[in-house]
Amino acid sequence: MSEKDFSQLSFEQALIALEEVVQQLESGSVPLDQSITLYERGEKLRKLCQARLDDAQARIEKIVTDANGAASSTVQFDTDG
Repeated sequence: MSEKDFSQLSFEQALIALEEVVQQLESGSVPLDQSITLYERGEKLRKLCQARLDDAQARIEKIVTDANGAASSTVQFDTDG
């Protein structure tokens, strides 16, 4: 999958793909070279997921501020997952 293909994935699609990579790596049956390739792919997917989450958080924070930029409500984000 190319960089362009990665950027077209939704958060949910990227998360599913990342989970598949993790399962393959945890199986222990993948040769070293393929493991490295999978790890690199997983890291790209992780970064994409994080970017999508960061974007969602920024959009929510924008929604909960009033026209003057003051917080209209307090929203706690669980950053630990």
